Amino acid sequence: MSVKVELSNVVKAFDDKVVLRDVDLEVNLHEVVCLIGSSGSGKSTLLKCVNLLVPIDSGEILFDGSVITDPSVNPNEIRQKMGIVFQAFNLFPHMTVLENIMLAPTKVHGVDKLEAHELAQNLLLQFGLLDKIDEYPDRLSGGQQQRVAVVRALATRPELMLFDEVTSALDPELVAEVLGVIRGLKDRGMTMIVATHEMGFARDVADQVCFLDDGVILEQSTPKELFSNPQQPRTRQFLQRIVDAGRL
Repeated sequence: MSVKVELSNVVKAFDDKVVLRDVDLEVNLHEVVCLIGSSGSGKSTLLKCVNLLVPIDSGEILFDGSVITDPSVNPNEIRQKMGIVFQAFNLFPHMTVLENIMLAPTKVHGVDKLEAHELAQNLLLQFGLLDKIDEYPDRLSGGQQQRVAVVRALATRPELMLFDEVTSALDPELVAEVLGVIRGLKDRGMTMIVATHEMGFARDVADQVCFLDDGVILEQSTPKELFSNPQQPRTRQFLQRIVDAGRL
């Protein structure tokens, strides 16, 4: 199986606070890797480093076997191959759903407007949002806005999707609809790295689960192994708290 993304000895610090410490990670083509751990453990920073939104201090990140953290690499060219969705929907409030989705394909990727319009319509149809095509974001529910954010990322035809706690800002009843979208992407073979607090989702959907603690991938395994037989005391403590809170 070919490796899509590889992190090797990645270190990132903000001032004197080390956020990622010698992180090694491989994500294979068509694989879903879920990042779990407490807030502040480094999950979001890891995703932003992969997307080159945050520069690393040392180590390397490879994408399709090429080092993308080399200073000679144009980060915008790499980002065009990735989609990233944050917990804040980040939709442009003055644009309709259609305009939000068409913006990057036409302005960044040079797709002609007719093709971008057709792509947007097809994606909205797939995700049950075609009737919202002319709405503005403030007229949508949180779950609908998050689904539009996913569609907007997919409209650039990414090879890799990154999800950063995409359900954190949603009401509980809306969480399932957004997680259902990510499940659908897995079924289509999309390669994904997902930072999540939804342990049941990680257990059901991930091929690999990484437990981050204080900037270190403390434990990595299949969902079955990690959730049923964690090896590290800190992993066991974290999962016990999740169980006690009724979230697993």
